[in-house]
Amino acid sequence: MAAINQASKFLSSSPSTSTSYCSYRSRDITRVSLQFPKIQAHNQSTFIPKIQSTKGFLLEEDQISQFSRITHSSPKNPTNPSSFPDHEVMEKLYVIMEAISDRVEMHKNIGEQRNNWNSLLLASINSITLSAATMAAIASAASAVPNAHLGVLKIASGFMYLAAMGMLVIMNKIQPSQLVEEQRNAARLFKQLQTELQTKMSIGNPTHGDVTIAMEKVLALDRAYPLPLLGAMLDKFPSKVEPAVWWPKQQRMSTKAKNGKNGWNAKLEEEMRELVKILEVKDKADYLRLGEKALKLHKGLAIAGPLLSGLGAIGSAFMLLFPHNPWAMVLGVIGGVVGTVVNSVQHGGQVGMVFEMYRSNAGFFMMMQESIESNLKERDVESRVNGEVFEMKVALQLGRSLSELRDVATSSSSSSQSEEFGSKLF
Repeated sequence: MAAINQASKFLSSSPSTSTSYCSYRSRDITRVSLQFPKIQAHNQSTFIPKIQSTKGFLLEEDQISQFSRITHSSPKNPTNPSSFPDHEVMEKLYVIMEAISDRVEMHKNIGEQRNNWNSLLLASINSITLSAATMAAIASAASAVPNAHLGVLKIASGFMYLAAMGMLVIMNKIQPSQLVEEQRNAARLFKQLQTELQTKMSIGNPTHGDVTIAMEKVLALDRAYPLPLLGAMLDKFPSKVEPAVWWPKQQRMSTKAKNGKNGWNAKLEEEMRELVKILEVKDKADYLRLGEKALKLHKGLAIAGPLLSGLGAIGSAFMLLFPHNPWAMVLGVIGGVVGTVVNSVQHGGQVGMVFEMYRSNAGFFMMMQESIESNLKERDVESRVNGEVFEMKVALQLGRSLSELRDVATSSSSSSQSEEFGSKLF
């Protein structure tokens, strides 16, 4: 605008308009007169003001192109309110995105804290247990020395065993390594939801239905991966392995049909049905089977650790009562050493984290099944997600190309004994 005013003043003060015009023509200057109509938007008062000039004004070509881009970027039908997103919907989505961002940070910070719990508690418990075993061994070796005051060592060893057992019971109850995996999954899924909402706000006009679905997804994630330890904490030793569920009931989004079929055809539907069978029989079943094995190992180690520490404490007590009893010496020393090994395998090897990973993977395949079945059950093809886009999304989630995805479905339909899994990603 400053350039426009300067050009107008220059023309007004010029002694010869024709001479000035010719000199500006030699510098590739073009005479134009622009007038922008008022643009009305739904629930908006924003408009581009009129630019009027009685004498006209001159603009250089780069300024002309800039104004041209502004006019061409405006809606084709500026008087149509549907051309603009609903401000109330956008405001609600931004509120949800702010909450999601906060949850990502909370899960990340709490995950780091619980990871520190796992390493620090394991180091402390092992140190206490080995110290108690060492005291028991010293007391046992020095029992033959006359007038040796070994009662203090035996009592201290017993108390240290009891302290280690109590700490281990608490650690096995909360399973810090498993909690870390839960927070890690929650942070990743909240980031995924945040990206999904950003895409929805960028390429389309969000509706109140999008707000409702986003709220349901946030609350479903909160239920699947709770932050508190007391009351809401997930059962770390369930009686049966169930896939993790972090999504609400499947919601189908209506899309515009392409050629009346919305990207779907009979071949694609059959391909998706075969994929559902593969994911159910192969992928999800395999991870549930592995989860059962990890759970059994998890339970066994969680019982063995405190039990061995308790046996060490009993051995130390018997050493005080029966100084020359060999079984008391064995329990007092071997119980602590073996208990340290068991604790290192369970918490150092993060068996709880492995169990949670298997459970989450099974949940991922269950979610894919429900998503595919939800689209196939919809009779109205126009109400489904676009078939070509949906096929590409499934292929990417399974770590396959489109041709590989079709080959897997074809081989499964032609041979009931196919050993190939649906996913190549994990």
